[in-house]
Amino acid sequence: MKISSLILSLFILAQFRNSNAQSVYNLNDCIRIGLEKNFSILVARNNETISNNNHTLGNAGYLPSLDLSGSYNGVTNNTIQNLTDGSQNKSSIALNTAANAGLNLEWTIFNGFSVSTTYKKLGELKQIGALNTQLSVENLIADIVLGYYAYIQQVQMMKNLEYAVTLSKERLRIDEDRYLLGSSSKLQVLQSRVYLNADSSRLSKQFEVVRAAEVRLNELMALEDLGMAFSAQDSSVNVNPDLIYEKLLDETLTGNTGLNIAGRNKTISEYDSKIIASRSYPYLNLSTGYDYNLLNYSEGTYKNQSIYGMNYGLTLGVNLFDGLNQKRSIHNSRIEIENKELKYRETEQGIRADLITIYSGYSNNLRLIRLEEQNLQTAGENLEIALERYKLGSLSGIDLREVQKSYLDAKERLLLIQSQTKLAEVSLMLISGQIMEYYK
Repeated sequence: MKISSLILSLFILAQFRNSNAQSVYNLNDCIRIGLEKNFSILVARNNETISNNNHTLGNAGYLPSLDLSGSYNGVTNNTIQNLTDGSQNKSSIALNTAANAGLNLEWTIFNGFSVSTTYKKLGELKQIGALNTQLSVENLIADIVLGYYAYIQQVQMMKNLEYAVTLSKERLRIDEDRYLLGSSSKLQVLQSRVYLNADSSRLSKQFEVVRAAEVRLNELMALEDLGMAFSAQDSSVNVNPDLIYEKLLDETLTGNTGLNIAGRNKTISEYDSKIIASRSYPYLNLSTGYDYNLLNYSEGTYKNQSIYGMNYGLTLGVNLFDGLNQKRSIHNSRIEIENKELKYRETEQGIRADLITIYSGYSNNLRLIRLEEQNLQTAGENLEIALERYKLGSLSGIDLREVQKSYLDAKERLLLIQSQTKLAEVSLMLISGQIMEYYK
């Protein structure tokens, strides 16, 4: 039953690999598909379009408003007139109607520079909309890069466990041959089978981890078939060892998207303060229009009359007192500007701290990669020697298992440290605004 389970696990794994052969993705393919289909990117682009649509002269108040209106109404009256001589006049259902049509234009000629400042503010909001889209794109690219290499890492871990199964199968074969020749005990064969089953179990569980990494990458790319199998064109986690802190810092202070958004938010607060201050200036409004009125009478001297003509006017005014609300608003706007300045400095400080921390880990991980590569080479040589000694019968099964475990652990540690270094590398590229370098 144990051997049957092992064969079934290997069969499932083989089917998994065959399905992976259907699609082969490289990193650029994954990023391209994600940028085209990811829902968060589509939402960010829609929000950017709204910001672009709002940046107009009319929305700022530069353009006049023109209204066309019309109305029709009527009145029915029953009239009783009592005269001084005692007589009485009656009129019933006297219908009077009125029709009106008008075209009116309103235009603010001057409002204390509020209009021009509002237009500049809308321009800043437009830029923030673009930056928010860029931020979403950068975060998605970072997630896809990490998801892509996480998938590669888990596939490499699976291959490492496959090698462990191969070693255990070879050991079982050697022990079975010895047992048939009478040079080994049944206990040794059973122990080898236990090791083989344990390694096969770990391999089967690793298949689930690989599958989860595959589904996660499909989710980031917003594929309709989240369960679609694929294979990566790359076979290892490639780490860039040439990142320099000073260069990253300069690029961060100029290219970090979050920092640029904080800077533009500060500028918007300054515009808001100017808009509030514009209330102190005089305002000048122009109004003009053309009206047509038609009045119909069922009784009286006139049957109907028409009144039409043009009207126009200029209104000049200034607010003298508004209950000290403007003074309060100006004071609050200055506090808001100070808050945005503090927020900008806080954002910059946090980014600098993250850059220092992540770069320190990145540098240390590069040294660990070199160390673990040496360990892996040494562990591989030890394993080759141990296998030969085991075949000759000069090494115990427990010692062989320890050497085998040392090699597999060294490989696993190398894969893990490579993954951590890649995470640090992507984080540094994201902070410095260079994440688009992964998409060429």
